[in-house]
Amino acid sequence: MLAKYEATNETDENKNPTGGSVKGVGLSIEWQDGPLGRGDERKDSNGAFVETVIDAARQRIEFYQASKFKSRENAIAITKLQEALMWLNKRTEDREQRKVEGTHIV
Repeated sequence: MLAKYEATNETDENKNPTGGSVKGVGLSIEWQDGPLGRGDERKDSNGAFVETVIDAARQRIEFYQASKFKSRENAIAITKLQEALMWLNKRTEDREQRKVEGTHIV
């Protein structure tokens, strides 16, 4: 059963995704607000990225998998989280090749 949490997702004046947050018992995430930019204009991040949160969940399940709680279901969940990261990284690579990564250009 999932624990309850509250999520907000924000957009800018052009309806582009910007920041937001997720809060619940033992959980507090402030999402990246705005694009990072490119080249010399690149800024430091000001919030979490989905990829980081997925990877944090993956490492936690791997921690369980290295214990007496090892299970087939954990192994499958780890694989699916790794797959999610692969697809998100592919998206980033594709955007980088098109030189639009770090912008709101589609």
